[in-house]
Amino acid sequence: MTDASISFPRQYARTAGFSLGVPYAFAIAPDGIRVAFLRARSGTDRSTSLWVRDTASGAERLVADPENLLSGSVESLPPEERALRERTRQAAAGVVSFATDEAVRIAAFTLSGRLFVADLADLDGTGVRELVVPGPVLDPRPDPTGEHIGYVAEGALRVVAADGAGDRAVAVPESENVTYGLAEFLAAEEMYRTRGFWWSPDGQRLLVARVDTTPVARWHLSDPAHPDRPPVQVAYPRAGTANADVSVLLAGLDGNLTEVGWESADAPYLTSAHWSRGGPALLQVVSRDQRTMRVLGVAEDGTVERICEDTDPDWVDVVIGTPAWTRGGKLVRVVASDGAYRLMIGADPVTPVGLNVAAVLDVGDDDVMFTATGEDPAEVHVYTGGANGTVRLTHQAGVHQAARGGDVVVTSSRSLGWSGPRVRSWRRGEQTGEIASLAETPVITPEVTFLTVGAHELRCALLLPRGHQRGSARLPVLCDPYGGPAAQRVVCARNAYLTPQWFADQGFAVLIADGRGTPGRGPDWDRLIHYDEATLNLEDQVEALHAAAAAQPDLDLTRVGIRGWSHGGYLAALAVLRRPDVFHTAVAGAPVTDQRLYDTFYTERYLGHPDHHPDAYAHNSLIDDAPRLERPLMLIHGLADDNVVVAHTLRLSSALLAAGRPHTMLPLSGVTHMARQEEVAENLMLLQVEFLKRTLGMTG
Repeated sequence: MTDASISFPRQYARTAGFSLGVPYAFAIAPDGIRVAFLRARSGTDRSTSLWVRDTASGAERLVADPENLLSGSVESLPPEERALRERTRQAAAGVVSFATDEAVRIAAFTLSGRLFVADLADLDGTGVRELVVPGPVLDPRPDPTGEHIGYVAEGALRVVAADGAGDRAVAVPESENVTYGLAEFLAAEEMYRTRGFWWSPDGQRLLVARVDTTPVARWHLSDPAHPDRPPVQVAYPRAGTANADVSVLLAGLDGNLTEVGWESADAPYLTSAHWSRGGPALLQVVSRDQRTMRVLGVAEDGTVERICEDTDPDWVDVVIGTPAWTRGGKLVRVVASDGAYRLMIGADPVTPVGLNVAAVLDVGDDDVMFTATGEDPAEVHVYTGGANGTVRLTHQAGVHQAARGGDVVVTSSRSLGWSGPRVRSWRRGEQTGEIASLAETPVITPEVTFLTVGAHELRCALLLPRGHQRGSARLPVLCDPYGGPAAQRVVCARNAYLTPQWFADQGFAVLIADGRGTPGRGPDWDRLIHYDEATLNLEDQVEALHAAAAAQPDLDLTRVGIRGWSHGGYLAALAVLRRPDVFHTAVAGAPVTDQRLYDTFYTERYLGHPDHHPDAYAHNSLIDDAPRLERPLMLIHGLADDNVVVAHTLRLSSALLAAGRPHTMLPLSGVTHMARQEEVAENLMLLQVEFLKRTLGMTG
């Protein structure tokens, strides 16, 4: 239940952006009899629990309650678990992830570095037991048969029987910089790969990633507010420097290790792996310049065979859920072809031109389930594709995700018509039930106007103060972009506009524009920003601003602010530095100010290697622009950020000071790349509004 008197900033902060109480991470039994999922018990409960739903009756059962399992004690996270949650932007606590066997009969998860196993088919008791094993435990995963659990502790890959017997190490690190079975920083942050080992279909062997971070430069993150605490050392591969040395082994349950003959010097990035009954284990590897992607089949003796190779003059794309085998032995992958991201099953494209596949969700016996954008990039729908063509499963305007097991599909749908996700179960196209979201209902409802503007048909969303009457007042404009290749902001989902609407209600016209390079519009669109994000990103914001003002004359272009976080923070600072004639004030949160300080995989994909393209790095960085600042600029950065480290903001601030350019600097003690602490999240919104109003002459 929502307290109607609560302020939106407070509600947004205490609900972790309305993510608490939302059901997610669905695992569906192959016979469709049960669905396991995660959900907190209320919209303000940060402790997530494991649930099971009986698909026939619709009855839900709480399987694993962290408070009970920890006997009421506060959860204590090992550093590696904390780092993984930061990579996945996980704001909740408790059971935030789990893995199951093939039958979805047992689930393994961790709490406070301890290993728990749940019997998902136990209808009488809780069915949860702790396995006492060496810890702290990371990423436990049952084998497909449910006989064993693989997990990582102290950098070693270990295996224990599901009843707790016979725990042993199968791969032990040779030095403190080596781990077996974990994803390295780049894989988790940039490649969508958050795991480092994969079971064979019969549960007798494992494919294991060995990571050696010795070549990677060490950075030290300290918190000046706590000088008694030692700095945290992280291995961070900034652009142009050495990456971790990643190799792969086959491991038997007896600890017998076989090296996989992957030539990592030629293609050092392990972006994905797959092992199923459809064929041999697969590795997907990518060259350092990211123009070549290979899918390799791994034989039992560790030798590899090149299954296929894709190349691109700009870069190849990593797509979630690929590569994979169909049960019939055909390779599933997504390639950029004919101006679209097309699903391939074997040698044949099965999706039409004009449909851009975003992720593969499930590979079935006869088809593949996936998400894709079509004519309207603001909508993401669920489809199946196979020999019988492409079939769209979701039809309401919105952004949809799904999971599948047997003939049961669970969809999670967001739309402008309701708050948060609506989760429904289906069998053979007929709805069979709904899994309730316990998230709070926001105290505000956005009022969004969509625009398509300019020669590039930029997608924009415009929000005015609720109740604003056309012609009643001139409104200062607040541009609110992300603008980069990693995320869309203009989407057909109500919750995406909650914060923008709150800013609009403070007296602004808020404009969100997805410029060139943002996802959803195909490979040709994506590649327009190659070597030059700055120019096109900024041009598109200016074009969108002028077009919005032409459509809505109440917009006052003599008072224009811009705010953003991460890439949006970069774009906000860029705007006031290079186009002060258009943008009059800016709030830049966690901005990437010096491209040479960001990681290899992301930065080199778009700008190339800094040794080969120094001009691109100079043009796209902000430090040399410091003497040009003539507008108010607020810089915000978390001191504990290990993704966009605070050095980005400190170097820009130092350059501004050296040039005699006044600016505002707001350091956040103990805050990472995303401000999750309730008080910080709430007050950040209030401080930004105060700064923007003051610098645009809206106060006094």
